Amino acid sequence: MTTDRFPTYINRLLSHEGGYSSDRQDPGNWTGGQVGVGELKGTKFGIAANTYPKLDIKSLTRDQAIAIYRRDFWDRAKCAQLPPAVAFQLLDGAVNSGIAQASRWLQRAAGVADDGLIGAVSLAAIKARDPNDLVFDFNGYRIDFMTRLKNWKVHGAGWMRRIAQNLHFAALDN
Repeated sequence: MTTDRFPTYINRLLSHEGGYSSDRQDPGNWTGGQVGVGELKGTKFGIAANTYPKLDIKSLTRDQAIAIYRRDFWDRAKCAQLPPAVAFQLLDGAVNSGIAQASRWLQRAAGVADDGLIGAVSLAAIKARDPNDLVFDFNGYRIDFMTRLKNWKVHGAGWMRRIAQNLHFAALDN
């Protein structure tokens, strides 16, 4: 019998995400994905206007956000098929940087082509590696990527605190 880890993991994820924000300097808060492009709708529970431009972000409930995270992130990234120590890392990376980008970090960690799609070849390689090694490599690729982003100086410390907390979670999941 497989245990559904999503309820535990979504609570962790939501601990990283804040309430409603309409910071005009955050490109994710704009429906066009760039500052000043489209409508300023904001972000709530980490659900952002640039990804969900038709959604009423301000009125979004926690339960609605959870349903979005399960459908659009957990299920699409195939997190339920991953080792526990890896599943939350991929979920959090997918929410923070997109499924394709987070999948590429995991694929690199597993030693397969990094096309951003977790399929049968990726899953087999992931299951063949030690989950702890995957967590280390995944977060190494994630940190390297983030330090190269133009908004690193503004958000970098927060991102690193998030990843540090995720490493503590990985120890619990191991």
